[in-house]
Formats: sequence, C-alpha cells, structure tokens
Amino acid sequence: MTTAYDYAFTAIDGSALPMTTFRDKVVLVVNVASKCGLTPQYDGLEQLYKDYRDQGLVVLGVPSNQFMGQEPGTNEEIAEFCRTTFGVDFPMTSKVDVKGEDAHPFYKWAVAEVGEPAEPVWNFHKLLVGKDGSLINVFGPRTVPEDAELKAAVEDALKA
Repeated sequence: MTTAYDYAFTAIDGSALPMTTFRDKVVLVVNVASKCGLTPQYDGLEQLYKDYRDQGLVVLGVPSNQFMGQEPGTNEEIAEFCRTTFGVDFPMTSKVDVKGEDAHPFYKWAVAEVGEPAEPVWNFHKLLVGKDGSLINVFGPRTVPEDAELKAAVEDALKA
C-alpha cells in the first residue's frame, strides 16, 4: 500500500525533505501563498503547530503559485516573509505545483487516494495525514486552523 511516506519534497532551504521524516507523526499539509486573502491563516497554522507539536503534529507548508500568481517569490523570499511576518517555525517545502499534470507526486497520490476533494482548489487547502502515512481528512481553503472540526480531527489522529 502506498502512503505519504513514499514521497519526498525539497525543503524551502533546498535540503531533502522526505515524508519519512514525519513517520509516526500527524501531518497537516497545507498549500500556502504569501499574497492571498487567506494568507493570515499562517498565524493560525503556527498556533496549531505550537499547540500540538509536542503531541506529534507537524504542519507542513507547501508554497504554490498556481492560484492567480499569489506566490510569486523565490523560496528565499517566501521563507523570509513567513518568518518575519508570521513567525513561522513549522517546516516548509520549496515551491511546487499542487494540481494538474505537473502536480507534485504527493498531491497526485492524495487525489488517487480520496478523489477530487484532495485536489486543491485554492491556497490554504489542507490534507491531514495520519501517523501511518494514510490520508485521513481533507479541509478546504476557508476552513481556518482554529476550526473546531479541524482541531477535533487533529486530536483524534494524535490519539490513534
């Protein structure tokens, strides 16, 4: 069975970032953008990460410029923006495509696993990966990190 652990990203600093880095953790994978109306969600994502990381949650930011060019910067510019504007401490990947023919293989896998709901329709689409590497939930862009349903799903996954 294929799991999230079969995939790897490149970290925003250019280093290797295999998903196996997060084995036995719960990972909230979020495609992000710096110039989007939803960009303030970075605050909530960082708070979620701080609140649950000691219990095993990882928030993984995946910059993508596929939605109206709202992530135009270089990896360095994106990292600096996230650090200085929102104090982002969670891991970030290098900029990738998250939908379509050139989508990162992780995103193609997610769509193959659960269908259309897994394909991002906008920035800040969220995919929740369980400790076993399976895709266990999908949240749309307008579901904020503080959302009770999202938090409950994270807490359930952490207990599993």
